[in-house]
Amino acid sequence: MIQVIDSKRAELGAVQNRMESTIRNQANIQENESDARSRIRDTDFAEETAALTANQILQQASQSILSQPIRDHRLHCLF
Repeated sequence: MIQVIDSKRAELGAVQNRMESTIRNQANIQENESDARSRIRDTDFAEETAALTANQILQQASQSILSQPIRDHRLHCLF
């Protein structure tokens, strides 16, 4: 009888540990989600759009330069 009680107590303890772990994980998820939503709300969209546009222009300029033939013999020797 004592062994049965001990076994049931161990099972209940394991269930309780899993539930506590799940609760902690859910609290962490909720906190992370709240932080992410806050960062999204705080984003300066004008600043981010300007930075994105500047990066796109730089990328296009780089691609344009790389697509041009190398005319200077000294530069050609570098490649």
